[in-house]
Amino acid sequence: MADIALRFHKDMLVLSSPIASALARRGVNVETDLEFITLIEPETIHDILRLEKVAGAQILVTNTEGITQARLTHHNMEDRVEELAKASLEMTAEMKPQHILFEIGPCNLPLDASSKPSLVENRDQYARVARAVKDFAFDAYYLRGFTSTSALKCALMGIRKVDDRPIFAQVIVDENGMLNPREDLERALVCAREFGAQVAGFATKAGIEAATRLAKRAVEVSDLPLIVELVVVAHNPKQGEMTKDNPYYCPDIMVQAAAALRNAGAQFLRAAGQATPAYTGVLAATVSGFDAVRPDCQLDD
Repeated sequence: MADIALRFHKDMLVLSSPIASALARRGVNVETDLEFITLIEPETIHDILRLEKVAGAQILVTNTEGITQARLTHHNMEDRVEELAKASLEMTAEMKPQHILFEIGPCNLPLDASSKPSLVENRDQYARVARAVKDFAFDAYYLRGFTSTSALKCALMGIRKVDDRPIFAQVIVDENGMLNPREDLERALVCAREFGAQVAGFATKAGIEAATRLAKRAVEVSDLPLIVELVVVAHNPKQGEMTKDNPYYCPDIMVQAAAALRNAGAQFLRAAGQATPAYTGVLAATVSGFDAVRPDCQLDD
């Protein structure tokens, strides 16, 4: 794998869609078995990743969103962090993608931002994961799905205690760019940069126009490469047209979305939620061969 940092602010790149929805379509209870399935039915994960790579994803994302010890404890897997990480990374590497991101989601422990013990307890959840995987081969961490800057800060600080590989940081926002009633996208991006992320961005269910506005807001406040995930609420081609509740109802919509987001400054794109490999394929086909549009921080060749 090439060093992904060499591509920052250059090539447009597409990430594989999250595995959870594909597993659910196959009858897996993703609430209880999302991580466990990597160990007991690796061929299922292999097939899903293969379809994403064939569709055109240059970056494959591991099935490790819930790998923190606090999350695994709910499934009696708290002592299997390294085993799970190894299995997921080996399976992903078999696809020989251009790049691999190791995904880590929020640990979901209670967090009191005014309490040092609470902050340390949260931070150490991510540090434990980083220690378990620091000798494994992958391009970057992907901190994904955060809804508070305090939680994101803990995750960034935990990884940075252990590993200096690039970190992608992503928060979930609504159409107005709010993570929660008190924090907005701009605050999250400033936090991401301050605590060591090399790529930052957001996931949203908002439609193309709103998502494009959010992307423009992001590049105004941050010179980090921008990652955008568009959340597919339901794959429903019979819907016939975009609606506020489900703007990305079919893969074809991603042509317009990808072009708009590229022009707004995004470099990394992903279809999430109920997306199928077809969504990944349309994103990849739309931006393949194009460079990111960021004249404010364009690198020299």
